[in-house]
Amino acid sequence: MSLVTLHDVLQPALQQGYAVGGLVTLGWEDMRAYVAAAEAENCPVILQAGPGCRAHTPLPVLGKMLRHLAEHASVPVVAHLDHGYTYDECAEALDSGFTSLMFDGSRKPLADNIKETRQIAEMAHKSGISCEGEIGFVGYSGGENSAGTDPSEAAIFAAETDVDAMAISVGNVHLQQDKEGGLDEPRIAAIQAATEVPLVIHGGSGVPTSQRKSLAINTNICKFNIGTELRMAFGAALRDAVNADPERFDRVSILKETHDPVMAAARIVLRNLKGQSDD
Repeated sequence: MSLVTLHDVLQPALQQGYAVGGLVTLGWEDMRAYVAAAEAENCPVILQAGPGCRAHTPLPVLGKMLRHLAEHASVPVVAHLDHGYTYDECAEALDSGFTSLMFDGSRKPLADNIKETRQIAEMAHKSGISCEGEIGFVGYSGGENSAGTDPSEAAIFAAETDVDAMAISVGNVHLQQDKEGGLDEPRIAAIQAATEVPLVIHGGSGVPTSQRKSLAINTNICKFNIGTELRMAFGAALRDAVNADPERFDRVSILKETHDPVMAAARIVLRNLKGQSDD
């Protein structure tokens, strides 16, 4: 059994100078491909169920899917709730077998964010699992603008919530389809100087690969969330499979053809976060 918590995989990353991929899942096909990629790279992986995934599949079902994959994997696998917005949603994820809860109170005033995140962290820790919080709102490509993380507020947030990981806003944006953004490294350094908690970058698809690799090795950023670029790989593979035979209608045979391309894309992501080249 290789089901572990977020703390279990991020502390070694923090101490040894690498990052772990928080790979955003939407269903069985990508979950399975991500675990296969992690096994091929011999590294841990964090399987993340975000709001879009949960809108499609109920949390209890997702929990069983993630736990099944983890329990049969040869590498550590975290079953992670991504962007939980309420206490009840986080509690349901805990009851459904998730081993890590990410509570997103980043739109709230600092005091409210601290109070509510601390409640989630306490609930998680009492059950032996982990909690990730967010300080500084990370915006969306073509949508809400980001509000950058204040290093002094980050220090207060980390100290008062007791989170196992802290997501920060340092130029990262969700749903970017290119890698032309780049992160604010002086702000990252200031946040790191103020706290020792493992740091998390949401919207990692928009971060240039070379910067991801450098930050994974040289900073306390221990987790990059990667979704968009892997969804793009899945979409391309699915289109190729459908277009290759317009008469084919069996979805299982079609979806099988997404596995190898998505696994290959995920392997590159995971390899780079370990500081290796994508050759």
